[in-house]
Order: sequence, then C-alpha cells, then structure tokens
Amino acid sequence: MTKTRIILLVASALLIWLIFQLPKAVVENEASMGAAETSGSDTVASHIASHSKAPEAVEARIREFRVQFARGTEKEKNAIFADSLASLYKKANRYDSAAWFAEEASKVFKTTDNWTKAGDNYYQAYTLALDQTRQGLMATKAQEMYSKVLEVEPGNLEVKTKMAMTYLTSPNPMQGITMLREVLAKDPKNELALFNMGMLSIQSGQHDRAIERLTELVRVNPNHIQGQLLLGIAWMNKGEKGLAREQFEKVKKMDNDPAVQATIDSYLKDLNK
Repeated sequence: MTKTRIILLVASALLIWLIFQLPKAVVENEASMGAAETSGSDTVASHIASHSKAPEAVEARIREFRVQFARGTEKEKNAIFADSLASLYKKANRYDSAAWFAEEASKVFKTTDNWTKAGDNYYQAYTLALDQTRQGLMATKAQEMYSKVLEVEPGNLEVKTKMAMTYLTSPNPMQGITMLREVLAKDPKNELALFNMGMLSIQSGQHDRAIERLTELVRVNPNHIQGQLLLGIAWMNKGEKGLAREQFEKVKKMDNDPAVQATIDSYLKDLNK
C-alpha cells in the first residue's frame, strides 16, 4: 500500500470517528427521511511542527517558495507561488497549510479548479483534525470553497458529497444528510455518497440499511477497501459473526499491507470473544 493510500485509510478512519460523535437521533431512521487559515502565512507556519517531516527535497522547495511568496508584490506571480506551495504542502501531508495557499491562489485565478483544490485540502484537514474547534474551522472553510464551485457547477456531485460531510459534525447535520440523499437520487452508484451513508447507518444502529448501502458500494467497486472493511463491521454489529468473519477474511486477501492486516486481525479477534 502506498503512503497516500495509508493516509486516505487513516483519514477515513478518523472521519468514521467524527461521525460516531454525532447524536444518534440526528441520523435515526435514515430510510424514512424521504427521497483553515485566516490570518496569513505566519499562522500557517505555526502548524508545521505538528506534522510529520516531509522529504528534504520537498522541504527545501517549500522554504524557497515561501521566501519568494513573502517577497512578491505582483498578484498573479504571487498566486503562482501560492499554488506551487499548496501542491508542495499537500505532498508533505500538511493539508491546512496547503489549503491556505490554495485559497490565496484562488483569490487571483478564480477558477473552479482552484476553488476545488482549496476545498479538497480544507476537507482533508477537517477529516484529520482531532480538535473540535479546528474541525469546525476547516469545515467552514471547505464549505466556503465548495460553495463557489457549486455556484458554477451545480451538478458536481463529488464536491457536493464532500461538502455534505462537512455539515455532519456541525450544528446542522441534517443539511449534510439531505445533500447526500440528493446526490444518491441523481447518481445511485456514487461511491463516496454510498460509503458515507453506510457510515451514518452504522452510527445510527441501522444495520440492515448499512449493509444495503455498503453492499451496493462494493458491487459498484469491488476494490473499495474501506467499503469492504466497513461492510464487515456492519455484519459484525448485526450479530452475523459468520458473515462478518467471511468479509474480514476477504479484505485480508485484498490488501497485504501490515496496517490493514493488523486492523482485520483485531476485528477477527473480537469475533472470537
């Protein structure tokens, strides 16, 4: 498994943790519902120490481009440096910093690609944040960027799905659930929406609904590791130990990464209790 895939798996696990902090009443009876940074680059720098160190070549480019960005006076040229810094910080897995610089670039270029880039980095920072205040900040910034995209491209379902997820830990989680249902109404095979609705169904104790959503997901994409794993958890929560064990063994065969193997082994151990 590549480093990027591991990070995505961890991000998914953290997002699952976030969802499990929601009150169960928020997503109860889902089947019956009906069809960043704000103060400048110095603030960004204050978060760098909390991240794992990137390869030295990437760190060197970041230092070089930050100097150029700080010295720059021409808006368009500075925006190019900001866009490059966003890409470098993403490579370094520093999504909060990547998001801030991507947003700076978007203020000049004002394209859906730039807004999406900023929104995606804020979204990743949101899924990885464990501090509730920071989660809220990153979610709000992601919503701001994604809203700009949807004004131009209202049919962009990937952006709409990610934006929906940022509302699920907000004071208005029903807005997110409604948006996810709207996505599935337009695209019943949307993988991201199916995965997230499967998570929500597990959180609310709707085991059959979770199994339905996740079974459809792995039918659409049999190689969706997180979906396959979550389906095993849904079977386990339903009390179907045989089906859960079968599902977990299937995931073990799909990915031999030690982290995945250890996760599956822990679930299999729980089934034997």
